[in-house]
Amino acid sequence: MLLHGQRKIGVCLALLVLTTGAAFSRPAEQEEAEIHYTVSLADPVQHLIRVKIEVPPGTAAHDLQLPVWYALYEIRDFAQYVNRMQAKAPTGHALPVRLVDKSRWHVEGTGQGAVVEYDIFANSPEPYGAELNTEHAFFNLAEVLPYLVDERDNPVTLRFTDVPAGWRTATTLSRSASGEFSADGYDQMVDAPVEMGTFKESDFDESGGHFRVVVDADPSDYDMQKIVETDRSIVAAELEWMHDRPFNTYLFIYHVLHEPSRGGMEHANSTAIDVSARQLQQDPAYLGLVSAHEFFHIWNVKRIRPQSLEPVDYTKENYTTALWFCEGVTTTAGEYARVRAGLLEEAQFLKNLASYIQEFERRPAHLTQSAEESSLDAWFEKYPYYGLPQRSISYYTKGYLLGILLDLQMREASQGRVSLRDLFQWLDRNYAHRSRFFPDSDGVKEAAEAVSHAKYDEFFQKYVAGTEEIPWDDFFRTVGLRLEKTTSSVADLGFTVATSSGEPPSVAQVVSDSGAAKAGLSAGDVILRINGQPAGPNIQQILDHVSAEDLLRLRVRGASGEREIHWKVGTQENVEFALKDVENVTPQQKTRRAAWLRGESQPAEAKP
Repeated sequence: MLLHGQRKIGVCLALLVLTTGAAFSRPAEQEEAEIHYTVSLADPVQHLIRVKIEVPPGTAAHDLQLPVWYALYEIRDFAQYVNRMQAKAPTGHALPVRLVDKSRWHVEGTGQGAVVEYDIFANSPEPYGAELNTEHAFFNLAEVLPYLVDERDNPVTLRFTDVPAGWRTATTLSRSASGEFSADGYDQMVDAPVEMGTFKESDFDESGGHFRVVVDADPSDYDMQKIVETDRSIVAAELEWMHDRPFNTYLFIYHVLHEPSRGGMEHANSTAIDVSARQLQQDPAYLGLVSAHEFFHIWNVKRIRPQSLEPVDYTKENYTTALWFCEGVTTTAGEYARVRAGLLEEAQFLKNLASYIQEFERRPAHLTQSAEESSLDAWFEKYPYYGLPQRSISYYTKGYLLGILLDLQMREASQGRVSLRDLFQWLDRNYAHRSRFFPDSDGVKEAAEAVSHAKYDEFFQKYVAGTEEIPWDDFFRTVGLRLEKTTSSVADLGFTVATSSGEPPSVAQVVSDSGAAKAGLSAGDVILRINGQPAGPNIQQILDHVSAEDLLRLRVRGASGEREIHWKVGTQENVEFALKDVENVTPQQKTRRAAWLRGESQPAEAKP
């Protein structure tokens, strides 16, 4: 998952279930009856879908569970959108339905089978959401379909009805000639998002696999050929890097929006990505960044998977210490892929890397929260205070940096013979291909030691489980680089802003003795207007353009009602980071750097 504009490049993700995973086991002799889902799109104006579940005969009673989270590491309680859960027997008489808790229903009298029906509101327009409107439909199915608790791994079928004329469907679920979709179980079904509408589609073949590219957008907002070319180059680079293709077909789903991007979400054999039309114009490289990240999840997260996330529990938080690797090091691999694909030049790679270091060092919490603790705390990310620099770091940011540093240390320990690529291939062979799950950070350390024949206890103790300051130059010196810091004066607003979907921005924190504090701004104040303009989701972009000595005017609403406040913006010291050549770079350092930037081990004849 990669979330845009949240905690650096967050998203997303949150992790989804393996298509081969089974949550529950049953005796081999017990037949697994199919469970049939029917989803009606008859009311797109009200964003309501009608769901019918045909429960097979056999068990006298069933519990139906709708997940409380999916995709994002965030309890979202999808049951809040459910209307009128009802059940009836095949004869048509009503069956009793009892609410067990906020997301679980108990149905009696199902021995001869049953039909369960309800409406659910679907208007969450994100790659990790579910949405039905008059323009299109997009479903992460776990957000709208419950599972039978005792038959979660039974085979399932899915049929859509009342589909508007002219709409098509894109998903990786198997489809019969009659238009019915099927999966081996609930987990496999919900790991295949569904796009429906009048989307445009292209495809290509690469390295033995077939790839579909589906775009839901105004045709004037994107160039399909450029998207396909970008995807093809990324796919070729990552398949070659991993020397593995664990699928036959793969689906890219893109939504091009006239609002801020929401990032991407990975699935077993597909991904869903949101990108803004403006961003495509102003920063075309972003599409490659998020696509490279999401596609590499094919291995890291979806197949190379930490034990702490298995089995998936849809009823509560799934805690793991490994998100720094699952998400952050996925970005490391994605950036190498962009270099290999010719989408990212060396200078820009190093500039991006320095910006990650800058983001990390500017957060005081880097001295108090470890990468593993940040992974465990992912469930706090929906709370504004948790996102403050003194409270938390991002497992995306530190994970990406740890991927870079571990790669450099492995190269140094092996005289350039092995790299992060070897670590991932080892995990792929020893865990993914054997249907095993790796033991979180210990599994990553195990892989590093296995391929480089060196010990990494100190590295993991200090920088993964611990919060010791990172001696950047000790790592970068091996590739002839040093970290240069320059200081300058920048605007000091005196407060930080919190934003959440559908809510006006608010004040997360006010710095003591700042101009904002003296003007009367308080934490929790809702910001209504800024310099006479309505405050909205883009407020941080507006604030980023405020200069020192500017007069900042806010209209806010707090405990004492609405009020106007203003103050002159102060100044603070700003530290900028850049990676520069060390003096007298050696040929050996240059050779090591060239191999590192492409994610390759050094050829034998060029070992330093």
